Amino acid sequence: MERKCGGISPEAKGADENVQQICDEVKPHVEQKAGKTYDVFTAKSYKTQIVAGTNYFIKVHIGGDDHIHLRVWKKLPCYGGDLELSNIQVSKSTHDPIEYF
Repeated sequence: MERKCGGISPEAKGADENVQQICDEVKPHVEQKAGKTYDVFTAKSYKTQIVAGTNYFIKVHIGGDDHIHLRVWKKLPCYGGDLELSNIQVSKSTHDPIEYF
């Protein structure tokens, strides 16, 4: 399957140190948006979308069988290269696919 310009990557990749670092940086914003704190917050897998920067769609393990999905926008360096939490999806499982949201 070819990747369309601006489309989300077709296959999820295993999370690496860079993706975990993104999760660590946005964790306080996730907790504020979800209205709870997370003792476990481990990136498991992710997909990307190239926009004016990169959207990261990340599956995060939050303990037990529970997961959440994050959409984080990493701005282009010319716009500061900052991270911005765009959205979260709660009540996800390890089997739920990462899809655009």
